[in-house]
Amino acid sequence: MKAVPWRVVLPVLVTIIIALIPTPEDLAPHAWYYFAIFVGVIVGLILEPLPAAAIGLIGVVLIGVLGLAFSPEQRADPGFDLPGETIRWMLSGFSNTTVWLIFAAFMFAMGYEKTGLGRRVALHLVQRLGKRTLGLGYAITLSDLILAPFTPSNTARSGGTIFPIIRNIPGLYGSEPGPTARKIGAYIMWTALAATCVTSSMFLTALAPNLLAIELVNKTVNLQITWTQWFVGFLPVGVILLAALPYLVYKLYPPEIKGSSEVPEWARQEIAQMGRLSRQEIVMALLALVALVLWILGRDFIDATTVALGVICLMLILNVVKWSDVLANGPAWNVLVWFATLVTLAGGLNRVGFIVWFSDRAAGFLEGLPVTLVMISLVALFFFIHYFFASITAQTTAVLPVMLAVGAAVPGMPVTMLALLLCYSLGIMGIITPYATGPSPIYYGSGFIDRRAFWLLGLVFGVIFLAVLLVVGLPYLSILY
Repeated sequence: MKAVPWRVVLPVLVTIIIALIPTPEDLAPHAWYYFAIFVGVIVGLILEPLPAAAIGLIGVVLIGVLGLAFSPEQRADPGFDLPGETIRWMLSGFSNTTVWLIFAAFMFAMGYEKTGLGRRVALHLVQRLGKRTLGLGYAITLSDLILAPFTPSNTARSGGTIFPIIRNIPGLYGSEPGPTARKIGAYIMWTALAATCVTSSMFLTALAPNLLAIELVNKTVNLQITWTQWFVGFLPVGVILLAALPYLVYKLYPPEIKGSSEVPEWARQEIAQMGRLSRQEIVMALLALVALVLWILGRDFIDATTVALGVICLMLILNVVKWSDVLANGPAWNVLVWFATLVTLAGGLNRVGFIVWFSDRAAGFLEGLPVTLVMISLVALFFFIHYFFASITAQTTAVLPVMLAVGAAVPGMPVTMLALLLCYSLGIMGIITPYATGPSPIYYGSGFIDRRAFWLLGLVFGVIFLAVLLVVGLPYLSILY
């Protein structure tokens, strides 16, 4: 009889142990059991005894079957349609716009690959910057920085625009998902993800939840934050992080290929062999340009996901890709299911009241501490609580007002500084997990960065990002305010 792998046993064991612990005071039992299953799912995602999407699906179905997404009072209400509400909750993640924008990014990448446009653009980048791998890292970072102020969706910016292009670069160096990923592909992918997390914090308009955050700040503590105020306040932190980032990744997660003087010449020859742009490449380029323009300029009248799905339809109509290609794109469908279930699970934590309870209890431990230490603690708590969320928007809605209210109640608290530090953490917290922000599942799903490396790098870079924000940002903001 074959032994059950420990990777299967441990998530189940963690769930059972937490569930057997007496329910904490002021928390409903169903919320505690929900949390136990949620932690088990997170452990499962870290260990991956099954594919991530399967683990997420199992977690959602288990909670649905046990009825833990709703309170006993709700379930006891004669007018409450428990079966109907349960299945609607279980499938709610599939109506999330970011989930479909992530899926669309995979379709865009496929379009670049099928037409050859991605390879052509990648070859041009390699021709100009391929002598050194570090140069490619800075080129990718600069590309995101240029787009960031005008693209309020980092999924559209990084996942839909940058990823489809850079996905073609590793293959030029013989680096593909699997044993050869560390040649150069893993470095490029992690640099791109880390860069978009920093730029998402640097500009008010670089991340949709930033705009939501300033509305909540205004309503909670009656403080208005302007675009310029946001940018100036984060400027030294952003400059330091962006300037150091490609080199930092180069040292902490080094590529095997440091550079090659022959590769740029080879790239030039390959471009010559490809000849002039084909009709399909031109069509794909125009569709990508339409998407980018609408993402930048059309946010007031058309949703970013609507743009992406519309472009996919045009790709099918214009025969850039075939429907069979869409159906055969396993990684895209896998990420769709995975992220949809995680959005559902993370949203449920707030639904059952766990997040508010946790925030209140954590705030209670801060009473009597020095004001600066309270501020640092609140920002750090807000940052790392993101391990429980698959949506920055959800965390902003559920937790930001709580943290602001707790901090504002502390005598002598510089509320403007606290509000800005909490808001600035929204972008950079996207680095910590494979589901922390929209582009994360895209880069994780590319297969270049393995599970263990992704979680470890997320923790390391998360600590670095937060440390720079507090060590540099806090003294700088204290001078401004």
